[in-house]
Amino acid sequence: MADTLADVENDPCDEVLRRGRPAAGQDPVKRGQIIDGARRVFIDKGFEAASMNDITREAGVSKGTIYVYFANKEELFEALIEEERGTIFKNMYDVLERTDNLRETMVKFGKVLSMKITSAKVIQAQRTVIGASDRIPDMGARFYERGPKRGHDKMAEFLNAAIERGLLKIDDVDLAAYQFTELCLAGLFRQCIFAYRTKAPGQDEIEHIVRSGVGMFLKYYGTEKLAEEESHQMIALEAKAILSAKA
Repeated sequence: MADTLADVENDPCDEVLRRGRPAAGQDPVKRGQIIDGARRVFIDKGFEAASMNDITREAGVSKGTIYVYFANKEELFEALIEEERGTIFKNMYDVLERTDNLRETMVKFGKVLSMKITSAKVIQAQRTVIGASDRIPDMGARFYERGPKRGHDKMAEFLNAAIERGLLKIDDVDLAAYQFTELCLAGLFRQCIFAYRTKAPGQDEIEHIVRSGVGMFLKYYGTEKLAEEESHQMIALEAKAILSAKA
């Protein structure tokens, strides 16, 4: 591989060819081309069976080029996962910035979370990571830290903010954040990851599961202040409905 890299990076015409172009390993178009090829190969063959030769052919680049961008298959796979995660989960946690209605904020976030976690792309990625983690445990750990752990921490921050507002009373916030996620995915995630379900759950089913889960969560952790706040919100909604009916 060293010889190949030298050939790529020390071409006598290198300075001329690169004038006004990205340096080796810095061209986003070429990088995207490699990742797109890798995505197709990993989906078709899985992580273990896929080879850099397969990815090279699928991406339509030389072996020297692919190694300028990625040192090995593991690094390429992690880059692909990070790109997918950035696309799928972008702005998802913005929902938690709402503070006007705790229950509805949690329901809205739970629905988005459940829908994304059980989507075909995310399930496929998780299966691939699980399959590779036995041989490369560090990769599995990084996947968890950069994805699920970050999301868990954001949920814990949200719960702590609700505690400070007097709406929740929770002794173990870390545990409660995990409980919330499990309630929103009750009966869904395992069925999807083990292919018991061949299609992702629909919006109506997710809505039912999430609302039930949020109800259980707030029944246990909600305070009297939350009950009073929700009562006032209900009265305001009823008054608005009456005025709309008269208009």
